[in-house]
Amino acid sequence: MSKKTLIKLLKVIIPLGIGIILIYYSLSSATEEERAILWENIKQANPFYIVVSLLFGILSHLSRAWRWQYLLEPMGYHPKLANRFMAVMAAYLANLGIPRSGELLRGALLTIYEEVPFEKAFGTIISERIADFFMLLLVVAIAILLQTDTLLEYLNDQNINPLYTVAFLAIAVGGIWIGFRIVKNAKNGFLHKIQQFMTGLVEGMRSILNMKHKLAFIAHTLFIWVMYVLMFWVIKFTIPEIAEASIGVILAAFVIGSFSISVTNGGIGVYPIAIGALFIFFGYSKQGGEAFGWIVWGSQTLLVLVLGALSFLFLPLYNQKK
Repeated sequence: MSKKTLIKLLKVIIPLGIGIILIYYSLSSATEEERAILWENIKQANPFYIVVSLLFGILSHLSRAWRWQYLLEPMGYHPKLANRFMAVMAAYLANLGIPRSGELLRGALLTIYEEVPFEKAFGTIISERIADFFMLLLVVAIAILLQTDTLLEYLNDQNINPLYTVAFLAIAVGGIWIGFRIVKNAKNGFLHKIQQFMTGLVEGMRSILNMKHKLAFIAHTLFIWVMYVLMFWVIKFTIPEIAEASIGVILAAFVIGSFSISVTNGGIGVYPIAIGALFIFFGYSKQGGEAFGWIVWGSQTLLVLVLGALSFLFLPLYNQKK
């Protein structure tokens, strides 16, 4: 096995392993009675609210696929909505296996089935992520305003600092800018190819500035995040203990879940534990909080598994004439 292959394999195995270890630790450290209560909470969850949560999730994914067109249109590309939606779902599925690989796959699928140059498609995805990042910051700000002292104390106790995410984004953008400046006037053949790629990447990213439908893009972005919060919020009605939780508590849990989901593949293991710890901090039981986390994570992960797998299956069939 080559060193490169080994590194790729470790990138999948290590986060997945951490998730499995955390699941084992969480369950093994609980008493038999606590495990029974946790399982009972999950079993008794009202399926109606889970279905409603899944519907909100599907609407958010459809809106994301629709919104993508506003970024592709200024460059002269008009891929079909079905292909955009299936590319989005296939990307989410890929992220469960290899974190952050979905963005690359999503761009590649649009290149394969809609002949959009990869670097331009990927550039639009980066622009999307920047817009979504600012929406996450907005949700964080609202959550802090509603639960200022409690949430800041919890973030401090858990050594979670949202500023690290801001700093990482700033460094990434700065790195891209420096790299572009280095290869901008390149004469070397290899560097010239990189220059062409980065030129297309920047064109894709700048498409957000050239959109004809800026208000529609903003409306879809708001809609996507409202759906995210609603699909999370409605699950509280599946756990009697948490049904009366305020919107401030729910938003605080949403924020913690958003930050924790990137630690392992799709947040496996980490997500329900982080959610449970947050609810404990607000005075709820560990079993109720973790049951909430497992239901949210399990239902949305199942949705991605089903729709992502179907997307992989139907993409070549839908585009067989090509």
